[in-house]
Amino acid sequence: MSSSDNDLISKPSRSRTRTEDIRLQLADEIVKGDLVPGTQLDEMGLAARFGVSRTPIREALRQLEASGLVEQKPHYGAFVSKLSPERLDEMFIVMAELEALCAGLAAINMSADERRELEIMLEDLAGVMRQGDPQRYHELNEAFHNAIYAGSHNAYLAELTLATRLRLAPFRRAQFRTLGRLAKSQAEHRTIVETIARGDQRGAADLMRAHIDTVKISFDTYVEQQG
Repeated sequence: MSSSDNDLISKPSRSRTRTEDIRLQLADEIVKGDLVPGTQLDEMGLAARFGVSRTPIREALRQLEASGLVEQKPHYGAFVSKLSPERLDEMFIVMAELEALCAGLAAINMSADERRELEIMLEDLAGVMRQGDPQRYHELNEAFHNAIYAGSHNAYLAELTLATRLRLAPFRRAQFRTLGRLAKSQAEHRTIVETIARGDQRGAADLMRAHIDTVKISFDTYVEQQG
């Protein structure tokens, strides 16, 4: 993987744009059930609500469509879609296998500098965990996982994994609001980092797969708590 590819994938997230703020707010409302399937998302109405032009609204809806939360119907507009539990399960299964492959390759391919950077990210996450800030933890968590993708030193795998992760981002973000999830996530991250540091390819893959399985379980718990 080239240095430019590595920077693209592992760079920590920058300050959010207005489009990202709108996307996150709408994603939360859809995942929580405040916006039910079939609800029309009128661009003009949303622009007035958020005090912006229709351009960031249109981009936010496009991104939500990529996550399966919104359906664009030609000549009719955007509507909240219903993502079936079966479809979500399929997406998480693929996510778990892709991330497991990244972690396993990172265990044998990461440089000493990359491993040190991963440990620094882990400590940053620990600080945010102690502060109890789910949104900031999510942002640093994205960078942490990106670093593991980059550490696989397989650009094609990293691109596939990142694309899948972006589709699941609203669901992965929501699970951090489950009681006690930040501490459990941090403990899972630490064991993964320790296994990568030992160069244990199989162990790192198994732990990452279990980590993503737990993310899905935590999201399901979050949804049940909203009901």
